[in-house]
Amino acid sequence: MLAWAGGDAAAFEALYARHRGPLYRFILGQLRDRPLAEELYQDVWQRVIAARAGWKPEAAFSTWLYRIAHNRLNDHWRAQRHRPPAPVDADLRTAALADPDDPERLADADEARGRLQQALDELPEEQREAVLLRLQQELSLEEIGRITGVGRETVKSRLRYALDKLRARLNP
Repeated sequence: MLAWAGGDAAAFEALYARHRGPLYRFILGQLRDRPLAEELYQDVWQRVIAARAGWKPEAAFSTWLYRIAHNRLNDHWRAQRHRPPAPVDADLRTAALADPDDPERLADADEARGRLQQALDELPEEQREAVLLRLQQELSLEEIGRITGVGRETVKSRLRYALDKLRARLNP
C-alpha cells in the first residue's frame, strides 16, 4: 500500500489481485445478492482509491480494507431500515407513469394552452384583466380593485362572468 501511495501502479495491481476474491466473497456472504454485492464491492475499492494518499500503516492493509467494507455494509443496512420495501406492483406503476417528454402529450398541452389563450383573448378587456391578475399574479380581490379602480364586488362580478365564459368555451 505504501508503494502504491507513492505512485507505483503495479503495487495496486498486486493488492487488488491478493484481496479481490476474499473481499468479494465476504461482501456476497453478507448480502446474498450478487448484483448488490458487486455494487458494494466496487464502492469499497473506490473508497480505497480515494483514500490512497491519506493511508497510514497503523494496521495491516487487510484490516483497513475490511473495515471499509464493514462500514459500507453498515451504511447499506442503515439505509434499508429507513427505506420501505418497493410495492409488489412497482414495475407496473412505473410503466403506467406518463412520460413528460412524450411528443403526443406535449402536443396536447400545447393545444390546450392555445385554446385557453384564444378563450382569454375573446373575453372583454375588463374580465380578461381581472382573470389574469387573479390567476397569474395571485392578487386578492381588493388588490385587483385598487389596480383597476373598481370595487371588490365589481371585481368579483367580472371574475365570475369571465370564468363562466371560459368554462363554456373550453368545455363545450
